[in-house]
Amino acid sequence: MTIISTRDIESLCISPRTCVEWVKLSFMLKERAQLPPKVSVHPVCNDFFTTMPCLLPFDMNRFGVKIVSRILGRKPSLKSDLLLYDSTTGDLLALLSADWITSMRTGAVAALAIKTFRPSNVRKYSFIGLGATAKATLQCLIECSPNEKLNICLFRYKEQAENFVAYFAKYETVSFSIVDTMEELLKGAGVLVSCITDAQNLLVEDSSLFEPGILVVPVHTRGFQNCDLCFDKVFGDDIDHIKGFKYFTLFKDFDEFSNVLLEKCLGRKNDQERILSYNIGLGLHDIYFASRIYDLLIQKCPL
Repeated sequence: MTIISTRDIESLCISPRTCVEWVKLSFMLKERAQLPPKVSVHPVCNDFFTTMPCLLPFDMNRFGVKIVSRILGRKPSLKSDLLLYDSTTGDLLALLSADWITSMRTGAVAALAIKTFRPSNVRKYSFIGLGATAKATLQCLIECSPNEKLNICLFRYKEQAENFVAYFAKYETVSFSIVDTMEELLKGAGVLVSCITDAQNLLVEDSSLFEPGILVVPVHTRGFQNCDLCFDKVFGDDIDHIKGFKYFTLFKDFDEFSNVLLEKCLGRKNDQERILSYNIGLGLHDIYFASRIYDLLIQKCPL
């Protein structure tokens, strides 16, 4: 059994664009994988330990399980580890630090959702919650859109927005603005990305602020329950992860993201549809990433 650290993974210099490709590939093999719903336990309040198993398709010979936890007061509060097995022998291949995997696959899924469901006439991308996940999302979006000019609007919170702008200073295709109200953030926005990890209430109580055609991507799912009731379409990464939502039975139109990528259902029909993309996070992506990383490290230096 090999221990693979975040530093080991970073040494591979895996690009954000590659992460988006891996996410798309893993979505497209979802039907052939065994993917039980994740299971969470809660020690206190909003702290949690979540277990995410996945058996990849038979020809890949890999099983894995990721455990992600959030503990208030720990630094960082979110942390994840992953066990990767050879499914033909049952041998434990590696214990991986999964923080990099979690951040990059989450950002890659969000970027892929944006590319898939955004309106064709989008001129403004709005972001609220500007931590590591938001950075990963925008990195993936930029690298998958090398010839596009991206106008990014940020919601001000402490020094986060200014630090976010500085972090992306090297990208010439991106321009930024910073606002102080949700009204300003949503005005003219074709895409809204929320990476807030803990929202107790609705982030936008007035649903009329969501203009026709907007795509809302609540990366951590919180704060947009009113959209469940009025948006034209809702897509999710896995129905078993979403069917327990309070308003699931009231969605106007629901399907899985993978079915859109496999062309089994239509994604956006027109630029007037308001679309919500709930991607709760699949162990499928984590285990696929871990498997590819393990193989790359073996090629680089036999473990």
